[in-house]
Amino acid sequence: MTETKTAPQQASPFSFEPYPLVAGEEYMNEAQVEHFRNILKTWKADLMAEVDRTVHHMQDEAANFPDPNDRATQESEFSLELRTRDRERKLIKKIEESLETLEHGEYGFCETCGVEIGIRRLEARPTASQCIDCKTLDELREKQLG
Repeated sequence: MTETKTAPQQASPFSFEPYPLVAGEEYMNEAQVEHFRNILKTWKADLMAEVDRTVHHMQDEAANFPDPNDRATQESEFSLELRTRDRERKLIKKIEESLETLEHGEYGFCETCGVEIGIRRLEARPTASQCIDCKTLDELREKQLG
């Protein structure tokens, strides 16, 4: 009987109730700030737990296989896992930066033009630091230059 390996669960901030929008409500009021603080902290905690699981998995699964193909397979799996964790490490840094802007009252506003990013965009990408228009322009410039 062969053991089936499943891909590790990707940490996700998307297991929350969407913020109930109210007409005339002030943007980034205390309830909205708390909503995003919870999303960001939960997401960060999930990512940190995944890092811990990876460390334990690599320690537990590390073996010196006599067969070169088995060793190569294990090294390839570990390499892929480490690349994924490196991307998550960078994401954790962005989450921490978002939490900092939240504490300074700057969260939810475009760092380029200063307009509101929008509740739904922030729920889709809690670390967004630009409005959709500025982000689109940046991506077009990047595409043209590189």
